[in-house]
Amino acid sequence: MTASNPRSDEPRAPLGHTARPRTGGSGRLRLVPPLRYGRPAPPALVLVAHGSRDPRALTTVRALAERVRALRPGLPVHLGHIELNAPLLPDTLAALGDTPVGPVILVPLLLGRGYHVRQDIPAMAAAAPVRARVAAPLGPHPLLARTLHDRLLEAGWPAAMDAAARRTSAVILAAAGSRDPDSAADTRGTARLLAARLGVPVLPAYASAAAPTVPDALRALAARGRHRVAVASYFTAPGRFATQCADRAPWLASAPLGAHEAMARLVLHRYDQAHASREPELASA
Repeated sequence: MTASNPRSDEPRAPLGHTARPRTGGSGRLRLVPPLRYGRPAPPALVLVAHGSRDPRALTTVRALAERVRALRPGLPVHLGHIELNAPLLPDTLAALGDTPVGPVILVPLLLGRGYHVRQDIPAMAAAAPVRARVAAPLGPHPLLARTLHDRLLEAGWPAAMDAAARRTSAVILAAAGSRDPDSAADTRGTARLLAARLGVPVLPAYASAAAPTVPDALRALAARGRHRVAVASYFTAPGRFATQCADRAPWLASAPLGAHEAMARLVLHRYDQAHASREPELASA
């Protein structure tokens, strides 16, 4: 029996026990190696919210963070904002840089590609004293379409609709808007996913920076004989734009996506994708 092959019936050292010499039957010293338990701690997850002057927005993203924690116990979950609300993302990352957390993964609570995803968040991450990886934005994804559908049902959208009702019904997917064409493409992708669930046309419209506006979309749908139109709020949390779009609804308007369980699952999906990615992390400053 050699030192590298101890007998299988020997007692094992408890967790955290260091290696120590022991004597075998021959009186010679043998080294018992320490046992290794568990896996390395996962990277911390930082939810990156836009920020809003509406106090309901902060309440909503905090509730979403709690749902993420409940789905993945033991995962460190933090919150940082791009603007308007504390903690700001640079402050969150600076605080993490003062603790031995290792790399972190930033999950934007944004619904498509755009300036914040391409420029602002990577720049803040690159300037932080931690190694970070930025996950993809939330949309488009079937879990978003599921959340939008559920919010419409909560607002009064019928669970069942006959053929005659379908011919006169439609949904406007009301989003914030961006000058980035990829952002509009992502919104159209979500509109297609939602239309497949509902069986009626879903037309994207925007609160700013892009066309059509919600009133323009309403007129376009009316010209096609679609007079029973709901507004689906394609915003992660309440705010000025979400309220403005909902106020234009001629029939019903859904609540923002909020802290729906499917949203929490989507956050973790984007986190897991980034964790498994072979893309290099952004080096700390």
